[in-house]
Amino acid sequence: QVHLADSGGGSVQAGGSLSLDCVGSGYDFTNCRMGWYLQDPGKERKLISLINSDGAVEYGDSVQGRFYISRDNVKNTVHLQMNQLKTEDTGAYFCAARCQRGPSLRTYWGQGTQVTVSA
Repeated sequence: QVHLADSGGGSVQAGGSLSLDCVGSGYDFTNCRMGWYLQDPGKERKLISLINSDGAVEYGDSVQGRFYISRDNVKNTVHLQMNQLKTEDTGAYFCAARCQRGPSLRTYWGQGTQVTVSA
């Protein structure tokens, strides 16, 4: 059974830093892009960052240059370093694994962790 355990987050003042971690289990994540999405209440989840097993990364426009993602393929872990945090970064962050299985793409989700940035 696929399981993503995300952790970290918390509360910080604007300009500060936080980090998030995600540990995957129960699956071969080699063909998965892993990373994070942010969900504000009543809105769709938006991309924060994804990383392939070969290290290729993608960042959402709002976090480019402030957030940094890394991955350990042996431990199936993903780490997100969030710097220069802004109030608009507040929300629930969900670890994601977007996995290609033949012609199909399936997304698995963690339980989410809260990040709160105050002015």
